[in-house]
Amino acid sequence: MRPPPQNPPGRGVDERDFDAFYTASVGRLVGQLYAMTGDLAESQDVVQEAFARAWERWAELDLNGAPEAWVRTVAWRLAVSRWRRARTALAFARRQGPPAAVPPPEPHHVLLVQALRRIPEAQRRAVVLHHLCDLPVEQVAAETGCPVGTVKAHLSRGRAALARLLADTELDLRTTRLPEVRHG
Repeated sequence: MRPPPQNPPGRGVDERDFDAFYTASVGRLVGQLYAMTGDLAESQDVVQEAFARAWERWAELDLNGAPEAWVRTVAWRLAVSRWRRARTALAFARRQGPPAAVPPPEPHHVLLVQALRRIPEAQRRAVVLHHLCDLPVEQVAAETGCPVGTVKAHLSRGRAALARLLADTELDLRTTRLPEVRHG
């Protein structure tokens, strides 16, 4: 938990004074906010954010003579603001109701994904972009940053690897005709 190391341009802020203030009060403020919020991680976050804001206003805060009170107040307001956002998000989620039931993936989709995971990344990416995303070879080359010839090699090797991995499964094209796969 360190404040930014440089003075803002043209502010005349004494970095050593801020460092001394920070060092003397950060532990105390985290402890106080922890007692108020009951959440150590949250108290550390809001105190750090309050110190960052204090750094931006250090010239004015130092003149007031009560920078610790200012940091504590800002940290408390940040914590309250976060609670309100979380409460609003939770209320929204409750109004939405339970998520719709999603059917499990078809067995042939599971087999295909398992096989795709076993081929090299470059081949997998080329196969997915070309065959599942229906991109032409030239667009696959542009998206992957590879020459067209390299993409064609990745596609050829990837299809051969998938054929070996899917042999003797329900996806073996030598023995099974698959239903049309919808992309979407």
